Amino acid sequence: MRNAGQQSALARFLVLYAALYGAYGGLSPILPGFLAARGLTPGEIGVLLAAAGVLRLGVGPLAGAFADRHRAGRSVLAASLAVAGLSALAHLPGEGLAQLIGPALLYAAGTAAPAPLADALALAAARGGAAFQYGWVRGAGSAAFILGTAATGWLIGLFGLAAALVASGSLFLAAGVAALALPAASGGAVRAEAPWHGFATLIALPRFRRTVLAAALVIGAHAMHDGFAMILWRSAGIAAGMAGLLWSVSVAAEVLVFLLVGPPLLRRIGPAAGIGVAACAGAVRWAVLGSTTALPWLAAVEALHGLSFALLHLACLELIEETAPADLRATALALYGTLGLGLSGVAATLASGTLYGSFGASAFWAMAALSLAALPLVPGLRER
Repeated sequence: MRNAGQQSALARFLVLYAALYGAYGGLSPILPGFLAARGLTPGEIGVLLAAAGVLRLGVGPLAGAFADRHRAGRSVLAASLAVAGLSALAHLPGEGLAQLIGPALLYAAGTAAPAPLADALALAAARGGAAFQYGWVRGAGSAAFILGTAATGWLIGLFGLAAALVASGSLFLAAGVAALALPAASGGAVRAEAPWHGFATLIALPRFRRTVLAAALVIGAHAMHDGFAMILWRSAGIAAGMAGLLWSVSVAAEVLVFLLVGPPLLRRIGPAAGIGVAACAGAVRWAVLGSTTALPWLAAVEALHGLSFALLHLACLELIEETAPADLRATALALYGTLGLGLSGVAATLASGTLYGSFGASAFWAMAALSLAALPLVPGLRER
């Protein structure tokens, strides 16, 4: 039975993840529409979002490295969340590109590091499942994302698009306060070397490289679904409400795997095999989307999101925890987040547009092949 200290730590992480992912869920789908309503052209929005993405790719690893070097995970997380919250609110008086570019880039910088920093702190506090399961807090975050998206839609209906900025900015600030209340990490010597030394140390680890590459392949294969599944379903005559339900099935499966299915499954088969299962689940999912729009099949394979994303994420974090030195954990997770998840998603999204435009639904077969490309990496992930 867990003691009061462990229960308190779990409760604090649940509050943090609920506020953090609730903020993401409230603003991520709305921000482009808000920018358009404030006078930005589609071209300007594209340039601004691309610049924000590039900024995140640089800020995330540097923030992780700084947190590791100075043993300041809580402080850097809280500061990042404060920047995210204040910059979200700073969008409110803006009109046009000149006034909104500053808040938008600050928001990108503030949101670059919170997810990997929170994961690093949660993994350390979970102590390999001895205190609590990381999947519990991450599952709570996924559920909060759904609730945040739904609640923001309701608020926008009452008060307009600005309500999304107010709600999400407030949640980011609340998450910053929650970060300061997290359990203190164990002490250790401050690293003296420059950040790139930590990057080099991690990249020199074959198992870490394979983990990040496997994640890049399996997660990157989701890009066509994220960008074009709704378009495919609507063109096939599937009503918007039913398409939304299909999407909800995937998110519900994600929460289920994070909370209940994933941790015991990985204990049985191990994280390397977990990545293999995720790659195969993704391949089946994309092959079906490339072959049919029959609702029973779509509903069945949307549930595979729990394996192709949530199980993959749990397995990758377990491998990173086993592989990366403890004093480089935040750096490792930031590199995983930017290279394994972020950069691969951007590259695959760009390719998806061309493929879907040329081949339609059949382009999903390319995503199936991309997911299966991770399988040759699995044996090397078992090496210690």
